[in-house]
This record gives sequence, C-alpha cells and structure tokens, in this order.
Amino acid sequence: MGEMTMPLSYYLDVNLSDDKLAAFLQFTNCDERFTVTLEQLQELLKSYHIVHGVDEALLIEIVKDPSVFFYNKTVIATGQAPQNGADGQIRLLFDLNSQKTPLEMEDGKVDYKEVTTIHNVRKGQLIAQRIPAGQGVPGKAVTGETIFAKDGKEARFKLGKNVVTDPEQLAMYAAIDGMVTKTDRDKINVFPIFEVNGDVDYNIGNIDFVGSVVVRGSVLPGFRIKASGDIRITGNVDGADLEAGGSIEISAGILGHNKAVVRAGNRIKCSFIQDATVEAGEEVFANQSIMHSQIRAGKYVICKGTKGLIVGGQIQAGECVVGRTVGNAMSTVTVIEVGVLPELRNELQQLRTNLRALNENYDKTDKALALLDQLAAVGHLTPDKVGMRIKLNHTKKQVAEEMSGAKDRILEIEKSLEDSERAKVEVIGNVFSGTKIVIGRYTKFIKDTSPRVKFQLVDGDIAMMPIH
Repeated sequence: MGEMTMPLSYYLDVNLSDDKLAAFLQFTNCDERFTVTLEQLQELLKSYHIVHGVDEALLIEIVKDPSVFFYNKTVIATGQAPQNGADGQIRLLFDLNSQKTPLEMEDGKVDYKEVTTIHNVRKGQLIAQRIPAGQGVPGKAVTGETIFAKDGKEARFKLGKNVVTDPEQLAMYAAIDGMVTKTDRDKINVFPIFEVNGDVDYNIGNIDFVGSVVVRGSVLPGFRIKASGDIRITGNVDGADLEAGGSIEISAGILGHNKAVVRAGNRIKCSFIQDATVEAGEEVFANQSIMHSQIRAGKYVICKGTKGLIVGGQIQAGECVVGRTVGNAMSTVTVIEVGVLPELRNELQQLRTNLRALNENYDKTDKALALLDQLAAVGHLTPDKVGMRIKLNHTKKQVAEEMSGAKDRILEIEKSLEDSERAKVEVIGNVFSGTKIVIGRYTKFIKDTSPRVKFQLVDGDIAMMPIH
C-alpha cells in the first residue's frame, strides 16, 4: 500500500447477501494511490469467513488496477443455491375434464350423435400413476455452510369407489368393469352404471359402455346405446338401436319405424313392440302387443297382457310362444315358428339358398368341361383351353366339397328340427286365419278363427288342441 498507513478495512468493505449466496466487495474510500496484493485480499475475505465460490480471477484484476472497481459493488464470491425437490403428481390416464364435442370424421363431416365421452375401463385396468416427489439438492453458502433444500411434497391418491392401489401406492386400478369419473374432492371412482337423467338426444349422443345403462327418459330416433351389462329405459325406444350383453327393460315400448334393432344377450321386456327387429338370447316379454315385427328368442316369446296381441311379422322362439290374440280379423299374415333356435332356422334357410346356387354353378362347370372333353377327344384342345380345363376341374372339385358340407349341415339342422316335441304355441284368446304355425320342420296354416288353443307336435304333425 505504498506510503499509506491506514488498514485495508479503511478502503474496502465486504457484504453478504441475505441468503449468503453472494459476497460483494465495495470501496469505502477511493484513493488513486491505493494498492493491494492478492494475499491481502484473500486474507480480507477469510476474515469475513468467505471460503466458497471466490472468483480468484477477479481478485487478480482488482490487484492489477483497483481504480476500475472504485465506484462499483463487485460480486467477489458466489455460492451454490439449493434445489427444492419437485412435488409428487398423480398422472391420470384419462382426461376427465374434457368437454363434450361432436366427433369429426375422416371426410371432415361432423357426427353430432357422437358427443359423449365415456371413459370405459375393464377390471384390473390401470387408471392412474403416482409420480413420487423429488428429493431436494442442498446448496452451499459463500461462507461454506450447507444450505438445506426442501424435499417435494408427496401426492396422494384420492380413492373413490371400486378402485384399488398396489402396495407401494404407485398405481391405481379399476376393481370392476365400468366408467372412470371424478366426484366430490376429486375422488376417482369406477361406476358400473351410466345414468342419463332425461332423453338420449343430441345433448347426450350415442352411448357405448362396458357396464349397465339407465335412461330416465326415451331414446330418440337414430341414436344408439351399446352396453356390456343391462339397459333400463323408463320411456320409449323410438327408431333407435339398442344392444346389451345382459337384459333390456323398457317401461314403455319400442316404436321401430322399420329401422330399430334391439338385441340382448338374455331377456327383453317391454310394453309393446311395433315395426322393429328384436332379438334375445333367452326371452322376449311384451305385455300389450307385438305388431309387424321380426322377433327372435332363444327360448320364449310371451305376449299375454290384457291386450296381448301378436299380429303381422315373424315370431321365432326356440321353445314356446304364448299370446292372447294371434293375427286379426283381416287375416294379416302372421308367422310363428318354434322348436329350434331362431339362428339355426335362419341358417337352414340360408344354407338351402346357398345349395341351390352351388348346384347351378356345378351344372355350368360340368357342361363346360364336357365340351372341352369333346374337343380333347378330337385333338382340338389349344394350350389356353388346356389351362381352362385344369381350372374348371379344380372349380368342380371345390364346389362339390362345398355342396357336401352344406348338405351335411342341412341334415344336422333338420335332425334338430325333428326333436321339437316340447315346442308349443299357446293362444289364450283367439287365433285368426292368415296365421302360419311352424313347429320344427312342420307347418300349419290357420283357416278359421279358433279360441283358446295350443299347437304342438303329435305323431309327426302339428295338432291343435283346446286349452282347458
């Protein structure tokens, strides 16, 4: 310091930031004659306990030319800031906050019936994951002290109904088939029933759900409900399609407009059915009427309420059809078939149609081959005709195999048609002319109105017997 006798602290002051992450050097008295050595600066910093993050290169610059730093507050040491750990998160695999928007199709058109987003899940399916909180990374003050960091706050699953977690609480799974939804306080649930408080219309749209569906209203024309469980509707089904893995119950009825298709794995129960296709794995119950409809049931079709009218269309049941009134005074054609599963009877019809087509194909192939054989006999078979002959022989063999398979299946179904002794049709009121009764492979046309009768096979024919 040359001739100067004042202590170093007279010229220089050192301050720390509140968080001790920075140390500042400032001249308190500026004298152009001032000089200092590196060792003196280092000793000064040590006297303030500054031992970490010191900028040695900057100290050398100060030693070379102190005047450059006279009127500035210079950061002479920098600490290491602590890093707090990230908070844990719950990551849902479903966007439960998404708004209802119509589905845009590939051609750019919008399907306004596809507006409801149901988050379907199967039992055991992953719903959400918990991301653990991160650990904090400690920092270091310029004084050498450790600055502790905070660990992140752990997230917790908010468990609702029908959900489970793994032992580590890192994953949430569905305990049942159903739909994922949030309830109060953001609890995550899986509900087995999807409820609509009103009609299924453009506000609700089509429904496709892995559980059961309850509609407290009607299903409007053109809409569709598909459910793996049951479907319950308090109003009408009006020109709409329903498909249930379980049963379907409709408090009012089905107005089909020759468009509606209603299918259930088990039972269908309603007040009336009109101009619709209805299929049930087990039973169809219509309390009041079945009019001009295609009905198929694995076991029973029952229509015996106060009106109990079956008129027009075709009723097929594996075992039994019961109606109060069948047909009408205008002799409207009404077909009732029992004694075999409807799908088998329909398969038989299709097989017979296919067999006729196969026979025609076989005959055409046979005639073409006979012509080629004649040409071969006189040596007029050109190379392209030889190729055609080989191809036709292959076709003939293939068609013969298909015909054989179809005939075997027809015989198999016809055998089951003969086993229809328990099958019956019961009419509690009147059966009118125009009605056609089919039991197994036998058919009976009703010519006169008859009250209180049942039809079943007796000695290889359909017998009409009074109900006592």
